[in-house]
Amino acid sequence: MNPAENTGVPATPGTALQAANGRQATPGQTIGPFFGYALPFAHGGDMAPTGHPDTITIHGAVHDGAGQPVPDALLEFWQAGHDGSLTGNPGSLHRDGHTFTGFGRVPTGPDGHWVLRTLPPAVPAGAPHIAVAVFARGLLHRLFTRIYLPGNARANAADPLLRGLDPARRATLVAHAESDRVFRFDVRLQGDGETVFLEHR
Repeated sequence: MNPAENTGVPATPGTALQAANGRQATPGQTIGPFFGYALPFAHGGDMAPTGHPDTITIHGAVHDGAGQPVPDALLEFWQAGHDGSLTGNPGSLHRDGHTFTGFGRVPTGPDGHWVLRTLPPAVPAGAPHIAVAVFARGLLHRLFTRIYLPGNARANAADPLLRGLDPARRATLVAHAESDRVFRFDVRLQGDGETVFLEHR
């Protein structure tokens, strides 16, 4: 509908607005997502201080239900520090090269791939993990999941969430080691091998 033709009549929810000239207004539509416009920030995936010897790399891809890469998804990460601290540091969007804030945000590339460089998480009790939020096309709300590292086998085996899942579902939450300090974690939004997503109440 041309804005110049707008009669100024407020639309009624759930009904089409009839213009004065007899033409029907275009129904409301969801546009976007435009995650790449303002949400990503410089070095958002570099959570570990520059040159820290304990830095690990976690990378993967986001796939839709058909197994195709999602090129415009956005992932956010929260974690405890390598000392087990849950408080983090202020300035989570700021990267000064030496402060670990416990927060990261990365967009996916054209092939759905993302990369995070961080420190191994540690928690006072339970299995260390990284909390993840996924924003992607077609999602009205973000999805929550977790990344567990395979080197914490004893803690993972005792984790209440992992213990409550069958082996195939549990495997979607545990990253795969590609080398000593490189891990892969793919996110499958639906379909075969769908990642376990969490509901926070």
